Amino acid sequence: MPAPHLTSPNPRPATFWAAAGVDPDVALYDYYLAARVRRHPAAGPDHVAVVITERDLLEAGAYDTLADFYGWAFDYGADRLTVYVSVLDEAAVPTLERELAGVDAPREMAVRGPADDERADAPIQVSVGHGGKQEFATAVRNVAEAVERGDLAPEDIDENVVESELVFPAEPDLVIKTGAERLSDFMIWQSVYSELYFTDVNWRDFRKRDYLRAVLDYQNRQRRFGR
Repeated sequence: MPAPHLTSPNPRPATFWAAAGVDPDVALYDYYLAARVRRHPAAGPDHVAVVITERDLLEAGAYDTLADFYGWAFDYGADRLTVYVSVLDEAAVPTLERELAGVDAPREMAVRGPADDERADAPIQVSVGHGGKQEFATAVRNVAEAVERGDLAPEDIDENVVESELVFPAEPDLVIKTGAERLSDFMIWQSVYSELYFTDVNWRDFRKRDYLRAVLDYQNRQRRFGR
């Protein structure tokens, strides 16, 4: 039998839906997913990363989807987001950086390109063509130079020293890849213990329900952190 509030001639007021954490016009399926995520006994991811491509951002509405993604992630418990944009044409990087920096974001954002070495500590971190291999190689080179200068003893080199030289030091709990099951050159150090979620939904079609599915999948997993 349908729930009374779905068949009643007097539907729930907008304040009811707002209190439930969904928009008044949200689909029933979205509401069902949202309820499952919020009531799940396991916590959701604190740090969510999404991997998209330069081509994804050429699609109509791509930047609006990104702004929506920021909202969904923070609404459902994340406190840090990383957006990794793989780039084939480096000439497109300045334009992509400018467009991404202009996306409406609910919290502070840091955008870094291939030539940037300044650490990104903002709640929203955007990597534009900043490859994981390049980032790791640069970190190792910086550590080697510190040893050569006498600022660091070889025996003092550990994970924390390497991580201190990374542009994107935070480790994602959940990595979402849209469109294909490959990660390209993505955060090879930081994502070693991340939970990976692949969806065949392209970025232009990515919706709130797709994000909620990813979070629910994460909640249903038992993280082992390499053990």
